This record gives sequence, structure tokens and C-alpha cells, in this order.
Amino acid sequence: MDATDQVAVAPGAGQARRPGLSRGGPAAPLLPARARKPAAIVAVCCLVLVLAMGIPAAHHDHGYAIDRSVDSWIAGLHVPAQVLSALSWPGGGIEMVALTAALALACLMARRVSGAALAVLGVLVAAALTEDVLKPLVHRTIAGDLTYPSGHTTGMFALATAIAVVVLGSRRGWPRPALRVAVVLAAVIVACAVGFAVIGLHYHYFSDTVGGAAVGTGAVLGVAFVLDAGPIRRLPGRLGR
Repeated sequence: MDATDQVAVAPGAGQARRPGLSRGGPAAPLLPARARKPAAIVAVCCLVLVLAMGIPAAHHDHGYAIDRSVDSWIAGLHVPAQVLSALSWPGGGIEMVALTAALALACLMARRVSGAALAVLGVLVAAALTEDVLKPLVHRTIAGDLTYPSGHTTGMFALATAIAVVVLGSRRGWPRPALRVAVVLAAVIVACAVGFAVIGLHYHYFSDTVGGAAVGTGAVLGVAFVLDAGPIRRLPGRLGR
């Protein structure tokens, strides 16, 4: 059998090694090697920020000096309540479910199973930490309602972080780098707009939104590290990244 015949015996052998065509190996990590250390640093900073903002706020019904400064500045802009309500809309409960489902579906259509898992689990973990752990524990209030951290801001930054991990971590040629950055930047701007709106509506103090951003970002990065663990990463290997 000559060299030509040997090539003919296994016509797709070379293709099986190309990225994205393997069916039995583990999925590619959500966080590439170059991103793991920065992501870990950001996650730790988020934890520190949540504690630094939350501990002094425990069992209080007022904001810090920085809260009074930022909150007064936002109030002084005199943004109509209808505009603020519209800006806060994406962070609502039903809206967050719909946006998270849309991201997860997009990931599944692109065969990014781990990305879909990150979207769903990341947002759920962030919401549980905010609503079931931190709000009752810190017990900071406005007009009797628990405020720390902001649930709207938590959800939106969790979603924005999931989008960033999925989009920036993609090894495929599409979308182009400039478009990837634009998508992530748009998600962050929307999340910041939600935080701005809930302050303007007097639902939260500025530090509530900072704490929410930290919880959402840190929770999603933590989930990404868990999903990148060897045994878990092998689960979606036959379906896609």
C-alpha cells in the first residue's frame, strides 16, 4: 500500500483534529488560559467590594456620604420618571428571565453548551445570593424595603458578564474582534443604565448598585471557573463547547 492509498484509507482523519469537529473530547474552557488569572483577580475584587460596601450598611436605613453625593447628583438631573422606568425595565424579574433564556438559546444554536449553562446558572446564582442571602443578612432599607444589593443591577451585570465570557472567549472567527467588544460594551452600558435608573427612582442607594454589580460579576466568574473544572467540562463535549 503506497502513501496515496494510506491517505485514502482515512479520508477525514485530518479533519477530526480541527477545532470544533471533535465529538468525544471535553469542551473548550469558558475562560482561556490567558484570561484565568485576570478573571480570578476580578472575582476576588468583587468579593472584597461586596463586603466593604455591605458590612457598614448593615441594618441601616440611610446611605453613605458617597451615596448622598451621587444620589443627589442623579436627582438633580431631573430625568423624567417615565424615562427612568424605561431604563430600569430590562432588570425586572420577567425581563431577566427572557434575556437569560435568549442568551442561552443563542449559545445552544451556536453549539456553545457550556455558554448556555453559564448564562442560566450564573444569573440564578447571582440572584439567589442577592435575594436569599445578602438582602436579609445586610438588611439595609429604603421605606422598609431591603435594598442591598440591588437585584436589578445584580441581574444585569450577571448577564453582561456572561455575554462577555461567551463572546470574548470564542475561538471562532465570527464575530470579528471589534464587534465582540461592541457587544460587550453595549451590555455593560445597559447594565449601568439600569443601575442609574433605580437610583433615580429612589429604589436604591448608589452603593446598592455597586454591590449588585459586584455580586453579578463575581458570581458569573465563579460559575465559569466551576464549569471549567475537568469532570464538568467533559459533560458537554459531545454536543459542543
